[in-house]
Amino acid sequence: MSTTFQIDTSTSRANPTPAPMKRLTVPRIRARKTNGKVDEPIVMLTAYTARQAQLLDAHCDILLVGDSLGQVIYGLPSTVPVTLEMMANHGAAVVRGSYHSVVIVDLPFGSYEASPEKAFESASQLVKATGAAGVKLEGGKAMAETISFITQRGIPVMGHVGLTPQAVNVLGGYAARGRTDAEAETILNDARALDDAGAFAIVVEGVMEPIAVEVTKTVACPTIGIGGSAKCDGQVLVTEDMLGMFERVPRFVKRYGNIAASIQDAARAYADEVRTRQFPSEEQIYLPK
Repeated sequence: MSTTFQIDTSTSRANPTPAPMKRLTVPRIRARKTNGKVDEPIVMLTAYTARQAQLLDAHCDILLVGDSLGQVIYGLPSTVPVTLEMMANHGAAVVRGSYHSVVIVDLPFGSYEASPEKAFESASQLVKATGAAGVKLEGGKAMAETISFITQRGIPVMGHVGLTPQAVNVLGGYAARGRTDAEAETILNDARALDDAGAFAIVVEGVMEPIAVEVTKTVACPTIGIGGSAKCDGQVLVTEDMLGMFERVPRFVKRYGNIAASIQDAARAYADEVRTRQFPSEEQIYLPK
């Protein structure tokens, strides 16, 4: 038995809850790909809060506490301003809200690029603060030494190649990568380098579909596609995109809900009832006996 925290939906409070922990592990995720094949694709979604994690947990293999929270939660223009403190706070909440999924936390921009030692310091800080199973970092061959350094010291690392949002200022935008033969070869070599360095999985984002297929065939570890290919070993989306929280829908996103409209409808109904004094009614107030 292991004690964690779970949200009591009847009180909206997080209470210590003894429960058997049957959480997936990084080695089990890595082992899903054998002889270059994954029989059951890996399901990954982003999560930023305990309640969100609780709702997604049973359906996912991996919950990613992505630095996309900078835009989704904080309204920032990109992921670049995100801090370690932000990632630690949200990562801890997601771990508290989940039982089953492997929880991975993004290393934010500026926390790992300077040196392998700096990267390990940041990664260990996040893992200790959150209880997450590992970290994710962006970059190709330049990050291979860093991934090797971190993994050899006991922290699993997920890689990320192709469109790397933290490098948006260098890339000049969020356009798909790999449109030229030279760029395609670079992405493929980047993925090979991360695989050789010990990454347990690699996110392949925003690349031309044949490149995602080739990367998946080439590397031994599982690939997680986002704007890649259905032939990747798994898929990830930003949950708020998938649920329809934003008007803009990137090409690689399929909407599975329209939560924004539901929230607006509920807020509109509430506002109407407050203004017409229909709320609160006798059911929501305390009357003397």
